[in-house]
Amino acid sequence: MSETNKIGVIRDINGPIVTIELPGARSGEQVKIGELGLYGEILSLNGERAVVQTYESTDGVRPGEPVVGLGWPLSVELGPGLMGGIFDGVQRPLLKLALQSGDYIRRGLSVPALDRDKRWAFEPNAELEPGAKVGPGTVLGTVQETLTIEHRILVPPGIEGELEEIAPAGEYDIESTIARVRDHKGATHRLSLYQRWPVRKPRPYRRRDDGISPLITGQRVIDTFFPQLKGGKGAVPGPFGAGKTVVQQQIARWSNADIVIYVGCGERGNELVDVLETFPQLDDPYSGRKLMERTLLVANTSNMPVVAREASVYVGITMAEYYRDMGYDVVMLADSTSRWAEALREVSGRLGQMPVEEGYPAYLASRLAAVYERAGRVETFGAGSGSVTLIGAVSPPGGDFSEPVTSHTKDIIETFWALSKELADARHYPSIDWVTSFSGHVKTAAEWWHKEIDPDWERRRGAALALLARDAELSRIVNLVGPEALSDAQRWELEGASLIKEGVLQQSALDEIDTFCSPAKQYALLDLAITLYKRGEALVKLGVPVTELQRLPLLAKMRRIKSMYSSEQLEQIQAFRQEVDQAMEAIRIEYAKQGEAV
Repeated sequence: MSETNKIGVIRDINGPIVTIELPGARSGEQVKIGELGLYGEILSLNGERAVVQTYESTDGVRPGEPVVGLGWPLSVELGPGLMGGIFDGVQRPLLKLALQSGDYIRRGLSVPALDRDKRWAFEPNAELEPGAKVGPGTVLGTVQETLTIEHRILVPPGIEGELEEIAPAGEYDIESTIARVRDHKGATHRLSLYQRWPVRKPRPYRRRDDGISPLITGQRVIDTFFPQLKGGKGAVPGPFGAGKTVVQQQIARWSNADIVIYVGCGERGNELVDVLETFPQLDDPYSGRKLMERTLLVANTSNMPVVAREASVYVGITMAEYYRDMGYDVVMLADSTSRWAEALREVSGRLGQMPVEEGYPAYLASRLAAVYERAGRVETFGAGSGSVTLIGAVSPPGGDFSEPVTSHTKDIIETFWALSKELADARHYPSIDWVTSFSGHVKTAAEWWHKEIDPDWERRRGAALALLARDAELSRIVNLVGPEALSDAQRWELEGASLIKEGVLQQSALDEIDTFCSPAKQYALLDLAITLYKRGEALVKLGVPVTELQRLPLLAKMRRIKSMYSSEQLEQIQAFRQEVDQAMEAIRIEYAKQGEAV
């Protein structure tokens, strides 16, 4: 149906919720509202009357102004030119909006996500010739989107048939025809370098696979203690000031995923400005080029329209699925899903829907699950295996993890990195609490660690966690009756746990040497801390006073060594291991001689 046939009128306005009359309207369809041309999405229909949520403020819009139905749902453009882009919650390119409108986006301003004028060097698939059978996911050719990322041009989902023609190698804009496919009904489909896809509809795949390798983030408390697999679902809950954004930025910067998508969903403007200013300056540790060559940013700050905030997560996950379909491993970071849930709550309230716990709509849990379930490792239709790893930050009010968003998220995800305000106040970063955090991927991750790093990894990790659990018990006793009530063996357990906390778990994002830690260095530090504790434990049993061990310079160096040597200087860490062995052996020999003399 043409736009001229689908012109309606505004009947009622309630904030971002607008009631319209539009003949032939469909649920989920996008519309343009009023003289300003504000974009919106139809939520419900009753005959020709529809309820629309708009992505921008409706201030100044009046009943009686026209409405135009666009004929398609909220969709994103998928094609060359996404990589390195900075978009708002409905995929408008912010840099282009700034050129047209300045620092404040003018309402109703519409700019396509992909540049229509830029030409791309297309290289057709040499194995395809006219007459070949093609289907969803078939690779028609490639475009070198950045020096880091090869963009594979795929047959869109829903199109299958005989290839009538394919364009030769050359430069094309994204709307140029690069192939024609005739389906079994005889209809011919013109394919270009880009496609559109509705954001609320998951992109199809052949089948879902189990994760097989960990997402390496360079953060020891994550990789070593609570690992995440590529294609996994994780959450970073924590109160204000606990460091959620820094944890997510560290993952975005250092993870070994092929593509990184960072969605700033309702966060403070100053935090997103920091991301937008620093990310383009960062170097990719894996390619040596700029990090933005494999990064996408979606920015929707807390002062931007609340409905666009709700859409931003869907926009991000759809773009992640698109690159997954090319066979890439994608990590998407959503900061934060609590702000996204608050947008759901506000819109549902204006719609008059029945609120349940803490005012959230009854469908909160199912919406959260539907978003997280779009993550996963899959076998694609034409490009092998790809994955989407989804990590959402959660901001529970007052740090209360029993509130609805956190509790529902905890039931859905597989990796839970709980941030502690007490650790953050003690300047222990990342402030991930090793008592309340968990990972369901340890057994699978252990297979990778045992093969690539050391077969003793899981046992060392278990010993460290057991010592930290023992530390929590002894700390309660100390708080009640003081350290004098503990035996030397128990006081050494506290010292050993302190070595793990300060020498392994603690890691500063601002430390040039320690901001990233390779898996080999992670294991070397963990093994060193456990070895130092075990050697000291044996000496305490021999009768060495714990105070003498606590005075050893080795303990202070153990706490500093992570920042002394980089991931390329493992020899120096091993040399310190030998120094520990020699010093502990000297003490053992001395006390053994004293025992013989007695």
